[in-house]
Amino acid sequence: MKNLVYLFLICVFAFSCNTGKNAINASEEVAQTPQDTVRIANDEIEYEIIIIEPGFNSWVLSTARPRGFHGQTFLENRNSIMVTEWNLRVRNSFQYDPNLYQLEINYNPQIDYGYEVNYLLYNYFIYFQLKYNQRLSNFRPRI
Repeated sequence: MKNLVYLFLICVFAFSCNTGKNAINASEEVAQTPQDTVRIANDEIEYEIIIIEPGFNSWVLSTARPRGFHGQTFLENRNSIMVTEWNLRVRNSFQYDPNLYQLEINYNPQIDYGYEVNYLLYNYFIYFQLKYNQRLSNFRPRI
């Protein structure tokens, strides 16, 4: 698979258990279940996205804005901005926590990944920013 895009967004359990600094209340946290791994794949454009984050799937289903609320262009534009900042932080591990920013995201704005991939990636960024009190852009993460 030549244009394989692996988006491994993994946060360490030890860091995710730190509830003192989290913007999301502990009551909203959900124990990790097999449903906490979100996987999307498409053989036509040869990509795969895997999001492993305790509570993310439950958060998307219960808290995130519904599918269709934002258009695909909006999601692509925001994802492009946040992926750029994410990758900058991965490369700059002395300034940013390497436990939070572990792997680069290979996201090409010229490729049409479809609505579902952009929706889940965008919502992961919103979830991540709220949970870990981070800012990946000038836009406030809102739900």
